[in-house]
Amino acid sequence: MAEKFVVKALPREGRGKNDSRRLRRSGKIPVVVYGGGEESVAAVAELKDLAAIIRSDTGANTLFSLDIEGVDESRVIFQDRQIDPVSGRLLHADLRRLAKGEKIEVTVPVHLIGNPIGVREEGGLLEQQVREVRVLCTPSNIPESIDVDVEELASNDSIHVSDMEVSDEIEIQELPETLIASVVFVKEEVEETVLEDEEGLEPGIVGEEDEDGEATDEEATEDGGE
Repeated sequence: MAEKFVVKALPREGRGKNDSRRLRRSGKIPVVVYGGGEESVAAVAELKDLAAIIRSDTGANTLFSLDIEGVDESRVIFQDRQIDPVSGRLLHADLRRLAKGEKIEVTVPVHLIGNPIGVREEGGLLEQQVREVRVLCTPSNIPESIDVDVEELASNDSIHVSDMEVSDEIEIQELPETLIASVVFVKEEVEETVLEDEEGLEPGIVGEEDEDGEATDEEATEDGGE
């Protein structure tokens, strides 16, 4: 069962960049909560509490409780995050308040399971074209990942979104023809490399003298014909 997170927060009174910097120096960050048929609320939460959620198994797709002092507790999920490009530190978060039974769109990773026939028996190479997909579901049904069995893939075989198996509660929001993974045949590439190496050898130059200073066969033939 997923760990339950509860984050305590305070209503945010200040505004502007200077106030945001002051909050970050004290280990806090500004957040905005909206959705669920209620008004938006600006609040301040502890960075360590939100960072712990992002580091959890379900990451930014984690549903958690936000308890703002003086405001009712809400079930929320990360909608958007501002990250410092240098330190990787969370700077600001938009949190979406969820109504009961509401479906949301989230991105989940795609994991390939198994060693394809085309790799282990035919010398092919497994390539994964898509590593995450968007899905629509209720928060309680958000999967940690979607596993795709590639064990039976032979060379030149492929798997598309339409081949992915998920529960009835989950709707994949990608085009059915989107390519997920394929086994490519690499033998031709090896042969082409060998051929290029052979073509790269320098041929003998007609008319060159050998090490003893004697003319080549072709020159000798020409001299004898005069």
